[in-house]
Amino acid sequence: MSLDADAIANRRRLKRRLVFWRLLALVVAIGAVGFLVWDDERISLGDRIAQVDIDGVILNDEERLRTLARLGADDSVKAIILRIDSPGGTVVAGEELYRAVRELAAAKPVVAVIAGTGASAAYMVALATDRIIARENSITGSIGVVLQTFDLTGAMEKLGVTPTLFKSAPLKDQPNPFEPVTPGARAAIQAVVDDTYRWFVGLVVQRRGLAPATALQLSDGRIYTGRQASSLNLIDATGGIEEARVWLAEARDVSRDLPVDRIEPSRRLDVPTGVFGLVRKTLFSETLRIDGLVSLWQPDGLR
Repeated sequence: MSLDADAIANRRRLKRRLVFWRLLALVVAIGAVGFLVWDDERISLGDRIAQVDIDGVILNDEERLRTLARLGADDSVKAIILRIDSPGGTVVAGEELYRAVRELAAAKPVVAVIAGTGASAAYMVALATDRIIARENSITGSIGVVLQTFDLTGAMEKLGVTPTLFKSAPLKDQPNPFEPVTPGARAAIQAVVDDTYRWFVGLVVQRRGLAPATALQLSDGRIYTGRQASSLNLIDATGGIEEARVWLAEARDVSRDLPVDRIEPSRRLDVPTGVFGLVRKTLFSETLRIDGLVSLWQPDGLR
């Protein structure tokens, strides 16, 4: 009788172990499939059109650049739609994104669709695409460059604070909020702004096929609606995602039956910087974190 009881107990233990290992194998399999689906480098989802959103202030974003490079190398991605809703950002970040999109456009069709706003550096990025589409009342343009500083000398004088600066040359720390901008510093800083501005206008001339004089006239920093921009040849058409798909089908033979796959660059949150970065973005405007030359449309309320 005891032998039968022992045998039954052993069978139950074996059954429990078998169930455990089967569940573990199932969890591992599900995790592997999820990992492969998450990593777009490892699995093909079939032929599709990829949509990449460019929104908020444009800052340096290495993961987004890598995502664009992966899409360019993925044969299953037949075209890319850049959906832009951004007031711009730093000039260097805009330039990096512009060059990445130009490389992408050399491999497959790329269309920019401007939603609410595509101004300054965001318009710079749109220039890199094969076609620019915006809503009739989208805000675009604002072609120009800004370098901002503050003169805190008056406030510091009232507080009785006198800064002491040691520098290798008069222009080493210019612009500097702790001392007035001298005529020499103003001229040097303006020369940098003017040089970057000429580069930006050159992109407009090259990519939009405008005469230099016309491009310069349109690049006085003002914003345009989508309707205005279309009439001035700063964009190609008004519309949205559907109009982009129609153009891809008619001009680039990209089937309208293909699904649109919205691509989200993966974000790795590390504890030392990630958590505090999120808090900082919550408490402070992104525009306050921008250093150096910017190409950013800033309504009065954001300055």
